[in-house]
Amino acid sequence: MSKAIENILQQEVLSKKDIVRLLNSDETERKVLFARAAEVKEAYVGKKVYYRGLVEFSNLCGKNCLYCGIRAGNKKAHRYEVTADEVLEAARYAWDNKFGSIVIQAGERSGKDYVTRIERLVKEIKQMSRGELGITLSLGEQTEETYRRWFEAGAHRYLLRIEVSNPGMYYRYHPKDKTHDYQERLNALYLLRKVGYQVGSGVMIGLPFQTLDDLTDDLLFLQDHDIDMVGMGPYIEHEDTPMYQYRDQLIPKMERFYLSLKMVAVLRIMMKDINIAATTAMQAIDPMGREKSIKVGANIIMPNLTPTRYREDYLLYEDKPCTDEDAEECKRCLEARIHMAGGEIGYGEWGDSKHFARRKKS
Repeated sequence: MSKAIENILQQEVLSKKDIVRLLNSDETERKVLFARAAEVKEAYVGKKVYYRGLVEFSNLCGKNCLYCGIRAGNKKAHRYEVTADEVLEAARYAWDNKFGSIVIQAGERSGKDYVTRIERLVKEIKQMSRGELGITLSLGEQTEETYRRWFEAGAHRYLLRIEVSNPGMYYRYHPKDKTHDYQERLNALYLLRKVGYQVGSGVMIGLPFQTLDDLTDDLLFLQDHDIDMVGMGPYIEHEDTPMYQYRDQLIPKMERFYLSLKMVAVLRIMMKDINIAATTAMQAIDPMGREKSIKVGANIIMPNLTPTRYREDYLLYEDKPCTDEDAEECKRCLEARIHMAGGEIGYGEWGDSKHFARRKKS
């Protein structure tokens, strides 16, 4: 057991060098890291794990990110959009089963009709649930006016992953054009904060060309931007993407998985009262991936409520789990996983970020 790791974990503030050291911890050392992260989680956010019923609304996308299976340039993707009735049915299931919140996620696009359609859906979900169902959106870069319309309709959380925080590295994974502008994405995070959302972001872990220094900078970015909630997980390649050509340069999947667990644990220690999601990508590598993520710091989990007939088409990466489970199967499975991880389910609660509440007071 490394004395250095123990000393680092006793510090109130972690330097960049400290974070790199923690991310580079060996098997014995990471157990110490994980135990400390579990202590911090219980002390600051408790044992509760909050549900966000996930609706993958559409795989239509106006972007061409080089790593993503639903990128606009992937002509093999079978495109779809969930109907309004199906979204409302999923929302009703979430409300009836006391999930507390729902997430509407989709490929990135805008346009007058689309913006109005989302606005109407948010209002209808609020009306149907008598205002009881919390709503998170993950719909990409939009104008301030659009963010405000959706906020006023009833959405109160928004997830916009930066994916990679280094502007120079950003263009290794995105085309360098007007549609994929690092500064615009960063500005969108500022706009969300300005409008009043709880702001979420996140990164991919284990990308080709990525170093521990880069990942450390990603964690410091989330801290510096005072993010309220984070969703991050291992990069998993997709054969119908330009990044697939670099698959031989990737670290093995299990190494990506444990590196992702370390990222969750270190972030929990750095940002003690934020919300952190146990992402599906963790389970794509390790069948117990989401439980392990909960144990080391995550406190949000997203049961998939997307109608099963669309699930196979929302493939951001290969080997995505649970594409054939219906909502009830997914619910039972996740309940068992959370209890196995020593957590309690916050039924009927929004589970808002304590970090957000503290920030609003200051």
